[in-house]
Amino acid sequence: MIRTGLGYDKHLLAEGRKLILGGVEIPFEKGVLGHSDGDALLHAVTDCLLGAAGMGDIGSYFPSENSEWKDADSAVLLKTVWDDIRSKGWKLENIDCVIKLEKPKFLPHREKVIKRIAEILQADESQIFVKAKTGEKTGEIGEGRAVECLAVCLLSK
Repeated sequence: MIRTGLGYDKHLLAEGRKLILGGVEIPFEKGVLGHSDGDALLHAVTDCLLGAAGMGDIGSYFPSENSEWKDADSAVLLKTVWDDIRSKGWKLENIDCVIKLEKPKFLPHREKVIKRIAEILQADESQIFVKAKTGEKTGEIGEGRAVECLAVCLLSK
């Protein structure tokens, strides 16, 4: 059996928070607002995997109403979900991601982010790809007020 999954997340950017994407802290004057650490990329990856496995979404696993998940490390959340998905017999074929972010430039951080996601999922780096697009100075993304992430995956069983 082969199944695809689509994940999406969006967070506002604000001063006084860390910018964490794909489990990597990226130096910048603004960071991500969120109940957990706000890692929109790992949230999108988590949702695409859960969707492909037919096992819910990140909110059903880690409800934002639950104070236990306040400031939680999204890498730990992803690993928890991935362990559950693997226990059901699913295997990762690949993940492809898009980060929509005006600033800072993502390219200098891409290899580190790919490596980190591969570590969390115990996958080969060749199974993970991440690219970034700007908002061309339009909307929340282009005005530097938000980050938006999409992820798709292919799982097999």
